Amino acid sequence: MKISARNSLPGTVKHIQKGATTAHVTIDVNGLTVTASITNESVDELGLREGSKVQAVIKSSDVMIAVD
Repeated sequence: MKISARNSLPGTVKHIQKGATTAHVTIDVNGLTVTASITNESVDELGLREGSKVQAVIKSSDVMIAVD
């Protein structure tokens, strides 16, 4: 896989919750949970299933930190 994004986390799909048009895909990344919102069509095209090995690719120009 070649991609320009610099932040890619290997993980395993734990759960897929499809909605009307968007699916929430829960990924286990070394014990941490990352949730991606993607189209139902993308879930089907990628052949995603619970247990699938995936890369959570994070593309953002900013990372913010907040404290109370």
